[in-house]
Amino acid sequence: MPHDVSLIATVAAAFGLALVMGFAATLVRMPPLVGYLVAGIMIGPATPGFVADVGLAGQLAEIGVMLLMFGVGLHFSVDDLLAVRRIALPGAVVQIVVAVLMGMGTALAWGWRPGEGLVFGLCLSVASTVVLLRALEARGALQSVDGRIAIGWLVVEDLVMVMVLVLLPPLAGVLAPAGADGAAESASGASLWGTLALTLLKVAGFVAFMVVVGYRALPRLLWWIARTGSRELFTLCVVAAAVGVAFGAAMLFDVSFALGAFFAGMMMRESEFSRRAADESLPLRDAFAVLFFVSVGMLFDPAVIWTQPGRLLAVVAIILVGKTVAAVALVLLFRYSLGTALTVGASLAQIGEFSFILASLGVALGLLPEEGRNLILAGALISIAANSALFAAIEPLRARLQGGERRGPERAPDDDPLAQLPPSTSPTLLSRQVVFAGFDDVAERVAARLAAQGVPCLVADPNRETVEALRRAGTPAVSGELDRPETLVQAHVARAAALVIATDDRLDVGRIVETARMLNPAIEIVLRAHGDEEAALLRAEALGTVFLGNDELARGIAGHLTATIGIRPEPQPPATAASGTPSPGLPPS
Repeated sequence: MPHDVSLIATVAAAFGLALVMGFAATLVRMPPLVGYLVAGIMIGPATPGFVADVGLAGQLAEIGVMLLMFGVGLHFSVDDLLAVRRIALPGAVVQIVVAVLMGMGTALAWGWRPGEGLVFGLCLSVASTVVLLRALEARGALQSVDGRIAIGWLVVEDLVMVMVLVLLPPLAGVLAPAGADGAAESASGASLWGTLALTLLKVAGFVAFMVVVGYRALPRLLWWIARTGSRELFTLCVVAAAVGVAFGAAMLFDVSFALGAFFAGMMMRESEFSRRAADESLPLRDAFAVLFFVSVGMLFDPAVIWTQPGRLLAVVAIILVGKTVAAVALVLLFRYSLGTALTVGASLAQIGEFSFILASLGVALGLLPEEGRNLILAGALISIAANSALFAAIEPLRARLQGGERRGPERAPDDDPLAQLPPSTSPTLLSRQVVFAGFDDVAERVAARLAAQGVPCLVADPNRETVEALRRAGTPAVSGELDRPETLVQAHVARAAALVIATDDRLDVGRIVETARMLNPAIEIVLRAHGDEEAALLRAEALGTVFLGNDELARGIAGHLTATIGIRPEPQPPATAASGTPSPGLPPS
């Protein structure tokens, strides 16, 4: 084949086979990602027939890594992470340590060197965000409490792996086997610490540059391009920012493409057009993600399955059993429900893109044998294929472990103390009270004004930390999914005077209102809309009184409630209601 069409041949074969094998994977109820990896194996050098250009596939995979990490940064929310920080941060760190120890111990038992065992354990410790997001989305659990904890957990894992990718090259001299490219002989303590300090200084310089410059420049650039009204220019701007920042970070600050793209996505998230940026770039990100997984499959030697079955079984056991048991135990230790623990455990029972990136870097640095990469790829294939079955087994396993008891909406889970009010709650707080579904800054101000006028308030919120803080402050609160009937039952909506829906999550607001009206037909419902489209939808469905915007919003809601439920309000300025269109956005300052 002429050299000048090798790129076309590689892309055509990769996309064509990925389509066929991805579709075949969905027919047997497996994630399409399994099919993409199998497609890579089929066109790789380890199998007969057509062999794609591995070098070109590797460069295409680098673009896939950039766009994957850009997508992670674009969806990374510091607020969401902080909301579950009490479990996600220590849980992820401890789980990584446990998985690394299991992987390292297994590798040492095989006769590998400590540096190789460390990289091997790190590869097994991090789950695939792509696989998790798609699994939760397929089950409608993306915005659930369990889903948020699992996503926050994986975000922490991703951040740890980003730092590992940054620090591994300067540490290669001390971790590499003796005699590997002469690295270990030439490394001294002083030079190691000097190299490590220089690397951290470069990373700090890049982070500071992005926070100071990127935080202002990228959202403003996106706003300027959006004003043109050109969809293709908008998409081009998003992709150029992702790839350009990643390449510039590597050239100017000597940091990885992955870190540069991740920060580009984080800074782009600060724009009011971040959701549109995510939607517009999604097809291209998906396409290059397919090429990334195909290129990973091309590096896999399937012979490891029949030549090293014992070692492969050990790897699969660490991923599916060791990590899952560790995660379940940690979640239960934090006093979360068994269902939450099983969901988080199933979410972590697989490995994916970061494992592939780290394994390839380890091989390139002489810190991981080829056998290790093959075992990691085989373990990824098996764990991803089994992940759907693990999620499907959560509810039957929970019911079996809890004696098979079926709980209806009238009961809260007995193993979750925050899902129901304490028995000591005063009955005077559970009659003619105002129930808040969600508790943001505006809701907090509304509750304070109502409390000052003697109106009892009760909060239902999915964030356990919020519920615990409210209980310590003396406010009745329950934890649970806001669109589940049992949460509203536990909030005693049936005896409430009003319900304030103050969450900005993409929940089924109609279902919340329907449940509330079924429990209490006379209840007054107030909805805080977070955008013009949502406000229009709520007005059209006539679900309740809608307030839009933040200007004197707390006073407006509080005044409306006190007037509606029969308490004379203090004189208030007019509230900003959903009777008009918000003023056009201005460029970020």
